[in-house]
This record gives sequence, structure tokens and C-alpha cells, in this order.
Amino acid sequence: MICRRDFPDKAHVRAWYGMIATVMGVGTFSKMPGTLGTAVALVIFLLTGYNSIPLIIAITVIGTFTSDKYARAVSREDPREAVIDEVAGFYVSVWGLGRDFAIVGFFLFRVFDILKPFPVRQMERLPGGVGIMADDVCAGVMTNLILRALEWLFFAGGLETAFRFFGIGS
Repeated sequence: MICRRDFPDKAHVRAWYGMIATVMGVGTFSKMPGTLGTAVALVIFLLTGYNSIPLIIAITVIGTFTSDKYARAVSREDPREAVIDEVAGFYVSVWGLGRDFAIVGFFLFRVFDILKPFPVRQMERLPGGVGIMADDVCAGVMTNLILRALEWLFFAGGLETAFRFFGIGS
């Protein structure tokens, strides 16, 4: 059953903090706002190829502040439509890897964000905007580590090294 609280108050979405927290209202367009927010980040990343630590820090700091303000304004702990956390998490997911890993990073990040394995769920329990952002940044770190392992294994000679170490295929 859909209740009135599931629909965001348009005045809060249009406020400056709401526009940032909902990524210009993108979080209000779908029943799967997290996936849509991540898709926006994916498209921007694919178009620009730009990703840096200062960018990630800026999105995370601004997102922490605005998502906290937005959550307080709509009286909900972690409003679904506040998707700036997905943007930060996705950028962490693909940091230092380039566009080649963007699609895999998108899907793997969404899996971690939805299933919330340890320690992602624990990060979500932090208070306010910190908790809103921290679980997605943590899911992004986990995704990035797995993508780096896959890169090493399949593209940087890791599989060959492992085969040699175990004496397979010689």
C-alpha cells in the first residue's frame, strides 16, 4: 500500500538542499530512485570520464549536509528520493579504474547497495546525513576493491601468476 509519506513534498524537493539531495529531482522520477540516481552518475561518468578524489570528497561532504537537511525537512530518516548518496557511492566504485569498468561497477554497486552486506548495513545506522552517505560510500569501496581484484586477475596477469604458483597448465 502506498501512503502519503511515500511521496516527497515538492516544496522540499525544490528547495536548494532538496535539489542537491535528490539530484535535481531525479530521485522523484521512479519507484527505483537509487538505481536511477546511480544511472545518472554512470551516464555523467561515461560522458566525461572524469573522476577524482576531490570530486568524491566534494560530493560526499555536500551530500552529507544536504541529505541531512532534506531528511529533517521531510521527517524521514533516509528518504528514498535523496539519491546524492548513490552518486557518491558510484564514483567511489569506479575511482581509478576508468570507463572500462563502469557498467560492471554500476551493477556490482547496486547489488551491494540493495543487499547491504557487512559492513554496509552498519554504516547505514550512523545518524543523519552521515548514515545516509556512509552506507553507499562503503558499498562503493567494496565494489572498487572487487573491480581492482578482477582487473588484476583477468587483465594484469593475476590468473597466469596464480596458475604458475599452483603448477596448473605447465
